[in-house]
Amino acid sequence: MPALILASSSPYRAELLARLGVPFEQQSPDIDETRRPDEPAEDYVCRLAREKAAAIAEGRPDAIVIGSDQCSEFRGEILGKPHTEDRAIEQLMQASGQAVTLWTALAVHDPANGRIRVEQVPTVVQFRRLQREAIRRYVSTEKPLDCAGAFRAEGLGIALFERIQGDDPNALIGLPLIALVRLLSQVGMTLP
Repeated sequence: MPALILASSSPYRAELLARLGVPFEQQSPDIDETRRPDEPAEDYVCRLAREKAAAIAEGRPDAIVIGSDQCSEFRGEILGKPHTEDRAIEQLMQASGQAVTLWTALAVHDPANGRIRVEQVPTVVQFRRLQREAIRRYVSTEKPLDCAGAFRAEGLGIALFERIQGDDPNALIGLPLIALVRLLSQVGMTLP
């Protein structure tokens, strides 16, 4: 069986992949994550997931490589990483009482033929109506400054939501395991 590599530096994605009970390596790909002009959110995450898998597969063509990416979209705009507490608070104030779509994409490099298979999994998060002070406490506690949309669903961010709609709860955290198991089976890795 070829080596399995997760093309990500995220500890959360690694924790999710570990649930499948298969040994894997983790490597951080070095790609340009700049969004192209007028690139739709769902195309953007698919491209980045593919590029992450391809970047690692270039040095390890004999391995099954998993790339993934995620972005948040609100009213047709991609929510970036806020980087500052003030920007995080403003992003969450805009999302208060609203629905935000998270686009999560997976790409799996098949070492048998060099092909990269891609799937994307949308998840819609309905935010509760939030007061500015509650948002300030959340941002101060969790520090989601490196999270698109200013929330960390794998942590306290889940308390900001009223409901979640999607096919795979793991997509919210960045690695949809249902789709991943399907893609892995297509490249010859059967689980369980």
